[in-house]
Amino acid sequence: MTPPLITVPHARSADWETGGRLEWLVTNGRGGFAMAAVNQMLTRRYHGLLVAAIDPPVERYLLLAKLDVTATVAGRHYDLATNSYVGAVHPHGYRQLESFSLCPVPTWRWRAGDATIEQTLCLTPGEDTVYVRYRLLDGASPVTLTVRPLGTSRHFHILSASHQIGMPAMHDHGDRIVFEWPDGRPRWQLSHNGRFQPHPDWYYQFFLRVEAERGYDFKQDLWTPGTITATLDAADPAGLVIAASTGDRSWADWPAAFDQAGRETPPPPTLPDDPLAAALHRATDDFLVSRGDGLKTVIAGYPWFGDWGRDTFISLPGLCLVTGRFEDARKIIEVFARYVDRGMIPNRFPDFGDAPEYNTVDATLWYIHALDRYLAYTGNWPFVAERMFPVVAEILAAHETGTRHGIHLAEDGLLAAGEPGVALTWMDAQVAGRSITPRMGKPVEINALWYNALRIAAAFAQRLGHSERHAHWQELADRCRAAFNERFWNPVYECLHDVVDARGPDAHQASAVRPNQLLAISLTHPVLDPARWRSVVAVVERELWTPLGLRTLWRADAEYRGRYGGDLPTRDAAYHQGTVWPWLLGPLVTARVKAHGGTAEARGAARRLLDGLAAHLEDAGLGSVSEVADGAPPHRPEGCPWQAWSVAEPLRALCEDIHGRGA
Repeated sequence: MTPPLITVPHARSADWETGGRLEWLVTNGRGGFAMAAVNQMLTRRYHGLLVAAIDPPVERYLLLAKLDVTATVAGRHYDLATNSYVGAVHPHGYRQLESFSLCPVPTWRWRAGDATIEQTLCLTPGEDTVYVRYRLLDGASPVTLTVRPLGTSRHFHILSASHQIGMPAMHDHGDRIVFEWPDGRPRWQLSHNGRFQPHPDWYYQFFLRVEAERGYDFKQDLWTPGTITATLDAADPAGLVIAASTGDRSWADWPAAFDQAGRETPPPPTLPDDPLAAALHRATDDFLVSRGDGLKTVIAGYPWFGDWGRDTFISLPGLCLVTGRFEDARKIIEVFARYVDRGMIPNRFPDFGDAPEYNTVDATLWYIHALDRYLAYTGNWPFVAERMFPVVAEILAAHETGTRHGIHLAEDGLLAAGEPGVALTWMDAQVAGRSITPRMGKPVEINALWYNALRIAAAFAQRLGHSERHAHWQELADRCRAAFNERFWNPVYECLHDVVDARGPDAHQASAVRPNQLLAISLTHPVLDPARWRSVVAVVERELWTPLGLRTLWRADAEYRGRYGGDLPTRDAAYHQGTVWPWLLGPLVTARVKAHGGTAEARGAARRLLDGLAAHLEDAGLGSVSEVADGAPPHRPEGCPWQAWSVAEPLRALCEDIHGRGA
């Protein structure tokens, strides 16, 4: 099924508040992207028409920020640009915006007098090149466009003023303008089929509204080389084309670029006939990227995340397996195998080329889960037996004997983890060096993942004929399961404790109702006694479910925070204390279908839990699913507007559990 087209009509696009809040994104498969508000106003430090991945998928630099356009129709000037400066909005081009549509390529239609002007944009897959095309759709006479490029050359995380960046050397080669920046900043170029009039200058103090709301520095300066002018005629199919690139690309390459960008990724034959599945499948394309070494990885979210271990392997089944991208899945698994150290995969590869960070207890256990799901979908046993089994054995041995951050197998058979100052689970927010939810001790989902990993490894060992390892890991799994069912059951709330043997300042929250307990049911090898499944699911659904995902803490708790917003300390204090996370819809759907026997009625009820995502696809980051939302109604989307696991986990559960499409 073809996903519904996402269009923002005039009533929304020409509204300053709405058009400045809704955002669009185009990616190039190597970590680079183009992104801005629908009305083309810059509201984030990450907004730009060309954000290039210099060392893919990281070391990303903002190069071309925007193109400010003025249309001259019958002697009258119409500004199409919208800019917010400190203390003023000028010009007000959003008023001319008739509509915006996202697919097959971002398309703006502007009304200037009796003329309709169309702007389209695409990125070339696999390289840092963007093409922007303007053409006249209708009008009584030709239209003159004057375009002012605004750019820079700065790391996308770091706002820079004009005196910090310096002036570039500019080389005009007719249809090509090359910019050489000082201090080793990336060189880039503009190619065009217009008339260039040089007039280098700086535009100062663009006001980035979202950065200000989030408590960050919020002013940036942008440099212009001058103006590019062209006359548009309705009979001219090319119009004005401007290409920006870190390579040697000509504007004349636009037909092939737009043709390639306009091709829809064909859905796999196993994708169910469900409009939500089709829309989420389309959204998965943004997150799979190539690395410089020829392998693959996952961008956890746009615009500011890189590749994170935990996010990657929670997302892998939804991004790669239900979508049939089996080779990509294998390449991603191989990448992280190279970085296993002391039985752990990295939690994060930093953006500035620093050493990988090994500060998570769950990412490595998710890695084993994803490997097992890869095997279930592909049957590629030689890869698992020859390449991956030694890695799995190394991981389990390190966890059993003890590795970083107090991660070790306790005497009762449960996995313990934690030390002061470090938050090892996915609930990892910190404020002023203090973990908001450190969860030191034996967290519920960590032990569900540990049991699952032991059962997976035991099955691998049995298939390989390693009888001693099989017996040992099976015995550890049996001990874990017995201790889990004895110690995690909370008879007061008829669900599971969040942490047992809790240590540290949040020990009082050990029995708080949180969504983590769902993994004791939803994983391939559920550790929880099936007799307790329905009770756990009922409590979680009643106390935590919202149309956009699950709250991270029930509202009865004194630590509950219903709003996520403000500066970083305020946001982090709410991040896992009631804030909604869409990715948790995946485990909820899986657990609910399992708990109710996989009947048609159970699948139908579980499908209704996902209904809120359809409306969300036309909000915030258009066509995708946000990182988080407010716990309190109306559940305003917040955080990163494009989040890999927020797309992947609902899609996985929709395909596997509701429609029965999967391994």
